[in-house]
Amino acid sequence: MRAFIVLFVIGISQAKTLNNFLRNDKYDCSYCQPEQIHISFGDKTNDIVVTWSTFNDTLESRVQYGKDIMDKEAIGTATEFIDGGDLKRTQWIHRVLLKDLKFNTKYVYHAGSDYGWSELFTFKTPPAGEDWVVRAAIYGDMGNKNAHSMSYLQDEAERGRFDLILHVGDFAYDMDTDNALVGDQFMRQIQPLAAMVPYMTCPGNHEEKYNFSNYANRFTMPGNESSLFYSFDIGPIHFVSISTEVYYFTEYGIKLIPNQYYWLRDDLAKANTEENRSKRPWIILFGHRPMYCSNSDDDDCVVEYTRVGLLGMFGLEPLLNEFGVDLVVWAHEHSYERTWPLYDNRVYNGSYEQPYVNPRAPVHLITGSAGCQEETSPFKHDPAAWSAFRSVDYGYSRMTAYNKTHLYMEQVDVQLKGQVIDAFWIVKEKHEAYGL
Repeated sequence: MRAFIVLFVIGISQAKTLNNFLRNDKYDCSYCQPEQIHISFGDKTNDIVVTWSTFNDTLESRVQYGKDIMDKEAIGTATEFIDGGDLKRTQWIHRVLLKDLKFNTKYVYHAGSDYGWSELFTFKTPPAGEDWVVRAAIYGDMGNKNAHSMSYLQDEAERGRFDLILHVGDFAYDMDTDNALVGDQFMRQIQPLAAMVPYMTCPGNHEEKYNFSNYANRFTMPGNESSLFYSFDIGPIHFVSISTEVYYFTEYGIKLIPNQYYWLRDDLAKANTEENRSKRPWIILFGHRPMYCSNSDDDDCVVEYTRVGLLGMFGLEPLLNEFGVDLVVWAHEHSYERTWPLYDNRVYNGSYEQPYVNPRAPVHLITGSAGCQEETSPFKHDPAAWSAFRSVDYGYSRMTAYNKTHLYMEQVDVQLKGQVIDAFWIVKEKHEAYGL
């Protein structure tokens, strides 16, 4: 009892100290205004995590929210992030979990503290269950300069056309550039998208500096490995995010390769059980560097360690076959490319007339042309037989999972004012291991 009283008194003392601190007019909180606001899914799709930055410590992280009016409040935490550049710039990354929200409901919110609140934002939680249409924007390799797709994505998001966004690696170019000022600029730039639609990510090679610290600190994804690999369920889809970069930057921990491999094997095995496949039959994996590509300017199109492994160990392509992964999405190449159903460099179409109807291998898609200051990636003149469609125009992909059997993909060309230049259906009556 005496220990409880002591702890209680300490708690009151700390609360008074915080209250006095917040009321201290002499405290300089010139940089306490929230910015770079973005949201993501938590452990469930009706758990929304709000993440933002301030450049002074506000000693509190709060989100006020509600269905029509902001009649609820959630409290979170802030972490000091010191960039690895010469200036060692500091900011505080705030995270607040809005837990157990009502499904299929529009919420309003703002984020901040007594020292300042963000503007008002809205988001809509997905419906419950598996039987509803899921719509996603998918792209990679978007920088703060030359971001051709940004205005189109913002327009579509504000019209309520996306349930989530997948950014498949390479942000800002680069988030650590100019002592991480470019990272701040990019996070402000995506705020109109990412503050209203869950922004789900994976790391790319441009996030490597200082052990991926800008990526791991700025984004909040499910899982325990600094957002490097994780999975989540939405509607009829099981999404899996991986880090292709653990194969290339082994100085940050070569154990991440087997860690991710065994985690992925367990995750896919669970997703492929009869019970789970009956609920969420679509398994879609995304990561940055492609297993297959026909570009002419990159060694990644010759040998891809994620596919074949290092020294023949921990290659991931066999897992796609063993657990019946339906669609694999990549970026890295600044272009768009679609493959025929493909495994181990061989095409396994459903039929000659309808290759994507009951395909007998995973379909691969590269969508890395959202726009950055680097040039688009040219193609070889004579692609392999597995390459079905290619484009070097800037753009992004849209995915619509209509139900448990029909998935629709299309590529939006922003150089052609939003024209759809490629579209295809994947139709599967049964989702299971391919047995190749």
